[in-house]
Amino acid sequence: MLSNRLNMIQASPIRRLYPYSDEATRRGIYVYPLNIGQPDIETPKEYLSAICNFEDKVLSYAISRGVPELINSFVKYYNKHKIDFNSDEIIITNGGSEALLFSMLALCDVGDEILIPEPYYSNYNALAQIAGVNIIPITTNAESGFSLPDKSTILNLVTPKTKAMLITNPSNPTGKVYSEAEISLIREIALEKNLFIIADEVYKEFIYDGLDFISFAHFEDVEDKVIVIDSISKRYSACGARIGCVASKNKDLMKGMLKLAQSRLSVATLEQVGAANLINVPDSYMEEVKIEYKKRRDLVYNALQEMEGVICKKPLGAFYIMAKLPVVDAEKFAIWLLEEFNINNETILITPAENFYATEGLGRDEIRISYSINLEALKKSMHILKEALKVYPGRK
Repeated sequence: MLSNRLNMIQASPIRRLYPYSDEATRRGIYVYPLNIGQPDIETPKEYLSAICNFEDKVLSYAISRGVPELINSFVKYYNKHKIDFNSDEIIITNGGSEALLFSMLALCDVGDEILIPEPYYSNYNALAQIAGVNIIPITTNAESGFSLPDKSTILNLVTPKTKAMLITNPSNPTGKVYSEAEISLIREIALEKNLFIIADEVYKEFIYDGLDFISFAHFEDVEDKVIVIDSISKRYSACGARIGCVASKNKDLMKGMLKLAQSRLSVATLEQVGAANLINVPDSYMEEVKIEYKKRRDLVYNALQEMEGVICKKPLGAFYIMAKLPVVDAEKFAIWLLEEFNINNETILITPAENFYATEGLGRDEIRISYSINLEALKKSMHILKEALKVYPGRK
């Protein structure tokens, strides 16, 4: 008999439709992957060259906290963003996911609660289930651009078991960038209710239309309550490196998290060597990447605006768009696209959004689109989506 924990963990909604996609491919259909945030931008040469030049005769365990060169590179990176972390306030993790899991394990006992604006990154569910944490959703909606509700609505969700608020900024899956007023609101609640803020900021480089990024780590009044989650996966197109970090100025918290890091021994040594050299990537790399993603954002958003019955606000960050479609069931629509619809033997793989919500029934008619593939592919994909919606038999 398998554990209850294992039975509770949901399959990834982002990857769940791969069997349908694989079958479409087997039939000779080309499938454009709009389902996953896998950038097609070239990984900086600095990452691979550092690994190629590694000359140690023995590939040893790394330090559990992380190799000093990589930690120092994160310190320098944060300084560029006017965030002051010392080396003992950073722990290197196996991607942002392990940083999130460490945070939940460090803050919560089984049955404790974390507030998260929904829709949220679906893998938060699996991490919370592993940690025995209950996610309490702060409901937002497409019509308002996924803005936070008022203070009283959020305060009504706080219970004696509430330990933290998890804020993804910019947001996966919505592309929402939280305003200064919304950041202040979360800080106020954290201070009033003595809650931690888990700040998932892995998309901080991707903010458009002249907006400036505001980190919770910028504010001294909550510095002992803020845990920053970070990763090189998106900003350097290095998802396969699995390098992230968790950072906080709360010394006791970081001492506790180091125990968790020691329990899994260390993060892979070579990947840390490569990641440490990313601090030497010229600023022009990120500037060019940001320009490219804005072009992709604009193409997809403008195309969606021209589709009858589709509702979405312009996302201001990350590389995702959440859209409400004129369909009864987005998952059935996604499967139909793979099984029954194509244009010139091409179709698209989209992510149904229902599993990005904790509130039952929400998101059933919504999808998440990742615009991390090239402009030509996105143009074809939007044409396929537009034509599919015209003929889909499950329309509202």
